[in-house]
Amino acid sequence: MARAATTTDAFNAVAEPRRRQILDILAGGERPVNDLVRLLGVSQPQVSKHLRVLREVGAVDVREEGRQRHYRLNALALKPIHDWVKNYERSWSERFDRLDVVLEELEGEGDGGGDE
Repeated sequence: MARAATTTDAFNAVAEPRRRQILDILAGGERPVNDLVRLLGVSQPQVSKHLRVLREVGAVDVREEGRQRHYRLNALALKPIHDWVKNYERSWSERFDRLDVVLEELEGEGDGGGDE
């Protein structure tokens, strides 16, 4: 099966660790490209390549101010990822709830046996 292009959806776009780093930075607010270059410690062409992919899936928006480009997160484009992960979050929550019950039962058994 052929691998989907990274520009087809948010899932493929965020599969690359550097792009996730960019999104993490932009979650704190709008940043110019030069800030991203400095914070990531990679070349400007590499950052621009990743930003292009994120822009194509709608995960980031760009605003031009003179010769500078400012990028900001568009969290709405990441909603399909959130919705998908939410199913697993429910499953883990249920498992943790069951574990809490077992731990409480074990604590109850330990309290009754130590006063002989």
